Amino acid sequence: MRIGRITSQPIGHYEFCKRYVDECSVKSIRRSKAQVTEAGWAAIRQVNTEVNARIAPMTDDEIFGRTEVWAYPVNVGDCEDYVLEKRKLLLARGFSEADLLITVVRKYDGTGHAVLTLSTTDGDFVLDNLDTEVKSWSETPYHYLKRQSASDTGRWVEIENCPDDIPVSSIE
Repeated sequence: MRIGRITSQPIGHYEFCKRYVDECSVKSIRRSKAQVTEAGWAAIRQVNTEVNARIAPMTDDEIFGRTEVWAYPVNVGDCEDYVLEKRKLLLARGFSEADLLITVVRKYDGTGHAVLTLSTTDGDFVLDNLDTEVKSWSETPYHYLKRQSASDTGRWVEIENCPDDIPVSSIE
C-alpha cells in the first residue's frame, strides 16, 4: 500500500478525536514496520474473530439516531466501531499505534467502509468486520482511499492511485 500526501480527516474521526484527545495526538517516529511473530499473528486473528463475533452490526442511525458516530462498541456497532475496538485490544497487547491504522475504503457497491490496517514487514494486512480472515490488503475487494498517518494518529494520508472524484465525508 503506497501512501501519498496528507488529506482530510473523516468527520467521524474528527468528532471522535474531540472526545478522545489523547488517542489522536500520538506522534510516532517509525523505526521500522512491525515484524510479527507466530504468537503475534495468533493474537491478531483472535482479536479479529472475537470482536466480529461479540459485536452485532448496527448502523449509527439505529444506535445514535444520526450518521457517522465513531465510538467504542459495547454490544453493537458499525464498521468504524469494530475498527476502534480491534485497535484498542491490539494496542493493549503491545502493538504500536504506528502499525495499527484506521483505513477508509469503498466497497464494490460504492458505499464507504472502514477497516483496520496492520502495517508489517511482510506487507499491509486488513482486519475487517465483514471477514473473519485477516488478509493482505491486495486480497480484499476494496478500493482504498485514505488512512491514518503512521507518524501522527490525528492526521490522515491518501492512498495513491485512487481517483479524486469519490466523495467521502470529511472536514478540512
